Amino acid sequence: MSTPMAPSSPTPKPISEVWRPDLTRLPALTRGRRLFRRFLQLLCRVVVFVCTKATIHGLENYPRRGPALVVINHLGDPDAVLALAALPDFPEVIGKIELRDIPVLRLVTDMLGVIWVHRGQPDRRAISAVLEAFRQGRRVIIAPEGRESVSGALEAGTEGAAFLALRAGVPVVPVTITGSEFRYIENNLKKLRRTPVTLRVGKPFVLPKQVRGQDALREGTRLIMEALARQLPPEYRGVYAYVED
Repeated sequence: MSTPMAPSSPTPKPISEVWRPDLTRLPALTRGRRLFRRFLQLLCRVVVFVCTKATIHGLENYPRRGPALVVINHLGDPDAVLALAALPDFPEVIGKIELRDIPVLRLVTDMLGVIWVHRGQPDRRAISAVLEAFRQGRRVIIAPEGRESVSGALEAGTEGAAFLALRAGVPVVPVTITGSEFRYIENNLKKLRRTPVTLRVGKPFVLPKQVRGQDALREGTRLIMEALARQLPPEYRGVYAYVED
């Protein structure tokens, strides 16, 4: 059986116009930052309880120790709130540098600690920060689609997640979310209703290293995105609709 061709995105992936590599670093886990992360996680749990009817599956698959790359599909801004509320720890977050242009988010993310990335550009400092996080035994979460889905279903994955997983040799943990589209949550809140959402944690896996170079990145990306697709209902699989359960 032949391997499916790599899917393409319906619209070009975004490229950061901001270039501030001096801001990209691995956040130090100071006492104040740990406390703020704990507070923010509790706040996310309150928000999820008030606004949604959340169903969580597979938390036993989430690694409690050691480095791992957590990959997640991206339907909208509520994804981050649900993931941070549901996951047992607070993984290092990779965020687009443009978020720092919003004053409130700049304050919050500075207190939280984010690994800033310049999308669509070679970003060696971001790579170094993530690899250092793995060396310290931290988990890192990334959306391999590279942006919020414009179709409401899986878009073609970018190769950044596969590169990091292969370079560090860390396990990949697939996490999928459904029902978190902002329009659904907003409409239900207007009616004083909670929105059903689901988060599922799949079993960790390690990308094979039988091939090298660009072929390894393409194969790794395919495996990551197909793992996400298998955890999603057919209507959410998008360009990976060929994937079977």
